[in-house]
Amino acid sequence: MAEPIRLLIAEDQPLMRRGMRTVLDLEPGFQVVGEAPDGLEAVAQARRLRPDVVLMDLQLPVQDGVQATREIIQEGFGRVLILTTFDTEDYVLDAIRAGAAGYLLKDVDATELCSVIRRIAAGEAFVQPSVAVKYLRQIAQAQRPEVEELTPRELDVLRLLARGASNREIAEGLFISESTVKNHVNSILSKLQVPNRTRAALRAQEFLPHEGQDS
Repeated sequence: MAEPIRLLIAEDQPLMRRGMRTVLDLEPGFQVVGEAPDGLEAVAQARRLRPDVVLMDLQLPVQDGVQATREIIQEGFGRVLILTTFDTEDYVLDAIRAGAAGYLLKDVDATELCSVIRRIAAGEAFVQPSVAVKYLRQIAQAQRPEVEELTPRELDVLRLLARGASNREIAEGLFISESTVKNHVNSILSKLQVPNRTRAALRAQEFLPHEGQDS
C-alpha cells in the first residue's frame, strides 16, 4: 500500500484551518501531520515533520507566507502549494519566485484541491488558470523566448503543459511515453531558460496565447 501524502497546513484562521483539515483527513491517501498559525511556526514544523506538501496561506502573522515558502524550499523541507484569497500581481510573482510549486485561490472546490495536491506531491507544478492568465505579461521576463529553438514536438508538449496537463495527460494526448515527455520538458526548460514547469507554462502563454484553444 502506498504511503500517504503527508500535509502541513499553514493558516492563521482557526476555522479555516479546521475546515481544511476535516476535508483533507477524509480524503484517502492524505495524512495531515501538522498545523501552523503563522509563518515562523510553519517553517519550524516543516523542519521537524518534513511533510510532502505544505498548504501555505500568504498573509500570515509573525512571518508572511512568501518568506516562509522561501525558507522551506531553500532548506528542502517540502514542496509548497499556495492557498490564498489573493491573486494580485505582487503576491503571485513573489510566491513563484520564492519557489512555490502551486498557486490556488481559496474558492477552489475540494475535488480540485485534492487533485492539485497529488500533482504537487508527484513533483509537478500548477497555477490556477485564472491567476496565470491574469498576469502573464507581468510574470514573463523582459526578453521573449526564442520559440524558434523549440522543435514541433516540444511545442506540442508546451501547449499541453500551458493548459495545466500532467506528464501522464501529455503522454496520452500525444501518444508518447511519460519518460519521453519528461525529456521534452527538460529540453523546454533549458531552451526557455526557466527553472520549472510553472514558469514554462506562464512563459508559453505569453507567445502562444491563442494556440490550442477550442474555437
